[in-house]
Amino acid sequence: GPTPGLASTNTDEQWSAAFESVFLGAVRLARAAAAELGEGGVIGFVLSGSVHEPIPGLTISNGLRPGLAGFAKSLSVELGPRGIRVVGLLPARIDTDRVRELDALSGDAAAARAANESGIPLRRYGTPEEFGRSAAFLLSPAASYLTGIMLPVDGGSRHGF
Repeated sequence: GPTPGLASTNTDEQWSAAFESVFLGAVRLARAAAAELGEGGVIGFVLSGSVHEPIPGLTISNGLRPGLAGFAKSLSVELGPRGIRVVGLLPARIDTDRVRELDALSGDAAAARAANESGIPLRRYGTPEEFGRSAAFLLSPAASYLTGIMLPVDGGSRHGF
């Protein structure tokens, strides 16, 4: 993901690099996929819970991910008549190397994890396997009437509907 940092500390160069790789990279890939897919095709975006609620210390990600969600929603409207679905997954604390790296930025990874877990209704981080099963469902024919949706995979962390 983009370089961690604050609004006051992230540089223009960090913003530009993240916009090019994270934002435009995803847009370009989605456009290329859309040109090749036919009816029944699905384009999936892995975004972030920051689409709905900013994550402290991840200012650049907080700025880019909601924009990609908007792009995905727009694309779902454009591609729907062709029978192509566009969906997004919004992971929160999934136990990955990236999340462990972010926890370590606090100086005490174990304490950061405990604090984060206490704010998750299920009181734990999700596993990569759980995230994978959520993605498999959303991309499968079992979800054939879902498009333009952004599915939180967050153990109930998101407090809104």
